[in-house]
Amino acid sequence: METTKKIIIVGAGFAGLRLAQDLENTNYDVLLIDKNNYHQFQPLLYQVATARLEPASISFPIRKVFQHSKNIRIRIAEVLSIDSNNKTLKTTIADFKYDYLVLAYGCTTNYFGNTEIEKFAFSMKSVPEAIQLRNRILQTFEDTLVAKPEDLQALMNFVIVGGGPTGVELAGALAEMKKNILPKDYPDKDFRKLTVYLIEGSSNVLKPMSSDSQKKALRYLLELDVVVKTNAIVTNYDGFSVDLNNGETIASKNVIWAAGITGKILDGIPKEAITRGNRIIVNRKCEITALKDIFAIGDIAFMETPKYPIGHPQVASVAIEHSKFLADNFKLISGNKPLLDFEYHDKGAMATIGKRKAVVDLPKFSFQGRVAWFVWMLVHLVMILNLKNKISIFINWIFSYFNNDSTLRVLIKPLSEKNRS
Repeated sequence: METTKKIIIVGAGFAGLRLAQDLENTNYDVLLIDKNNYHQFQPLLYQVATARLEPASISFPIRKVFQHSKNIRIRIAEVLSIDSNNKTLKTTIADFKYDYLVLAYGCTTNYFGNTEIEKFAFSMKSVPEAIQLRNRILQTFEDTLVAKPEDLQALMNFVIVGGGPTGVELAGALAEMKKNILPKDYPDKDFRKLTVYLIEGSSNVLKPMSSDSQKKALRYLLELDVVVKTNAIVTNYDGFSVDLNNGETIASKNVIWAAGITGKILDGIPKEAITRGNRIIVNRKCEITALKDIFAIGDIAFMETPKYPIGHPQVASVAIEHSKFLADNFKLISGNKPLLDFEYHDKGAMATIGKRKAVVDLPKFSFQGRVAWFVWMLVHLVMILNLKNKISIFINWIFSYFNNDSTLRVLIKPLSEKNRS
């Protein structure tokens, strides 16, 4: 009798979680490992950071997803290394044997080697980071009430580095806070000098999107009084001033870094399997070419195809398609059938820049404005994991739509951890 094959999936993001769901109640023994006990919906992290949504609205416990599963097990741990010769995954809690290993742990913020920027800038790749940024933003508004005149403008300047969807959406949200919320929350303070800067290294914001969407997004940002600087690269940030490659300096105590992502390389992955952005090279079957029975999917995977000679975009839709494809191939493996080759079917891209302002690119056409904004909301609601979270987010959005406000501006600071003997 054939023994049950063991699959270990590292990471419970879009790719890893969906793969585990698609393998649920199959004849595989699946172990899902993540450093957190929840799945986070990253596209809406900026709304947590700007106090539009609570963290629980975009987070969902992993174990609840698999409460009725017969073959999915969960472990909360950090992965340390891979021993491919002995088919062993080493983690902070134990060593686990596998027959097949799937790496789906995503990417983290890329500071391009600048340790000063990494030390002082805020990133927004996880729920804890979004909460930390929310606290910083809300505390900054309080600090402006008592700041010395010479320190005030540095507090009032919010600098967002990176003009992709995250940067554009965050800039729009902060600009709307300035316009709609701060005058009501702080009637004794003039926030007209609060300035939101968006710094982009290329010639346009939303670089991967269509020209029409880029132009419309720029127009929306300018209408919200966001100062957009294109063809500008941040060379340094010391916590007080932002240095640009054109010699310009912006005084700021609030820099948010959304300029790129990079992968984390585990011990046991050979150097020849790594390419730019620390992504792992895979073939059309998502197999790491230098290792046997080890796969990579999602943001961490780099796959060249005729349609995508420089790899696929690092977006949720690719990760989800990777997971569906690999699940199908695992089912073919169990039936001793030939495997398929992956082909990505682009469903388009979208970004929102504020209330009734969004841009949507579909494969054959693009559109912008109010309709695009409703489409953006609908797509994100559909992608949210469970009904309770969908309802919570929808209620918050409806409330904000009609009164241009939010009731979530609660400044909750973590207590320092007590010493334990």
